[in-house]
Amino acid sequence: MASSPSATMETFRDPSGSLRIENDRVLRKVKRDLAGPALDFLRSELAEKWVASGRLVSTMVVDEDSTEQETLLEHPRIFFTTYPWEWTPGQWAAAAELTLDLCESLVEKGLILKDATPLNVLFEGARPVFVDVLSIEKRAEESPLWIAYGQFVRTFLLPLVAYKYLGWPLSACLHRRDGYEPSDLYPYLSHMQRWSAPVRSLVTLPYLLEKRGSTSSKRLGLRQPPEVATVVLRRNLRKLRKVLAQLAPAERKTRWSDYSHTAEHYAEADHSQKQRFVRRALATAKPENVLDLGANTGVYSRIAASCGANVVGWDTDIAASEQSWDTAMEQRLPVLPVLADPARPTPAAGWRNAESLSLLERARGRFDCVMMLGLIHHLLVADQIPLGQIAWLLRELTTQYAIVEWVPRADPRFADLVRGRDALYSHLDEAAFLNAIDVHFTLVTREQLSNGRTLFLLKAR
Repeated sequence: MASSPSATMETFRDPSGSLRIENDRVLRKVKRDLAGPALDFLRSELAEKWVASGRLVSTMVVDEDSTEQETLLEHPRIFFTTYPWEWTPGQWAAAAELTLDLCESLVEKGLILKDATPLNVLFEGARPVFVDVLSIEKRAEESPLWIAYGQFVRTFLLPLVAYKYLGWPLSACLHRRDGYEPSDLYPYLSHMQRWSAPVRSLVTLPYLLEKRGSTSSKRLGLRQPPEVATVVLRRNLRKLRKVLAQLAPAERKTRWSDYSHTAEHYAEADHSQKQRFVRRALATAKPENVLDLGANTGVYSRIAASCGANVVGWDTDIAASEQSWDTAMEQRLPVLPVLADPARPTPAAGWRNAESLSLLERARGRFDCVMMLGLIHHLLVADQIPLGQIAWLLRELTTQYAIVEWVPRADPRFADLVRGRDALYSHLDEAAFLNAIDVHFTLVTREQLSNGRTLFLLKAR
């Protein structure tokens, strides 16, 4: 069922060229008359330094003379594409910081970013990587302005303002490709919030000036001596960095962010036994790429990474995913937490639904092992997904193995979800699970924990 990746994605909004991803090839066509600054940068020592650090995607000129109008470039494919609406607040801020870092480095070389949006950044494991080399252009030496300043505020900073002060989810940016305008946020902020820093400069003053008909269009022609313009530009970039730090969200606690420590239905011996089983299963499967469904704070994602796998972990809890990302960043692990729900996967988006692929399109054929630990009862009861459909999804997402935890009806967490509707779920037992799984998998090994849960290693048919 699961096959090699074949989904195609194409974007063409940049007037300088277009990008096409097909299978594992990432090809970029660049208009010859607009390619000069980007190509010059790619040949520079600065570009080599950024690529070597893993913060800039590498680029190969495939055919500089392919046609009279275009140059063809090729990039390695980032293993698992994520979009900003699937990031934690920390990932969002890290992508913003990367953008500012690159912009400041470019200014020193007489270059600059002509646009600044989260869509220019992907994550390789926990590390953000800048991928839009066509965003780099030659800077007007006498201009103290960053033409992409407004876009950086709209797409990076104002979503963080909405999240921190209004509780709006960052995932709402799926429907706000160019971010928020100050007028989108101003009516919902309290008087105190409107006049506090940094909201005052990001939302309130721009909103009031716009309301009065004031614009900044005249400033676009502002010219200063080159050395003065450079100093002013660098100062403004430092101010943006300070604002970004002020928007760092306070740490949030949720029911699931401390789950690995507060799960009273798991004795310490159960935790240890479960981890030993998962390690043995991974040793048998020897996966290169693991998808951890219901990854929570990333305990089992990190175990898979320690066994040599590249790991992507899906979870719906922001605080738990943030913890997973923080740990992966700190320990430099190949673990990518994604805010994603397998029961309600992210849809395709953009022009003709072809610019941003759906979550399942991106996942098909990418993983040779899928872990579903402590999740199946949520899908069965909370999301009301039939066992057969869950088995189908597992097979769709893995090319070889699955590691699954079965949660029986007697489990306290199952009972919490059922809420007295026991008769509706009386048919859900281990035999029914095995019957559904048998259509798509063969059983390799199983082990029961003392708390009644059962662990399975399955191999795809």
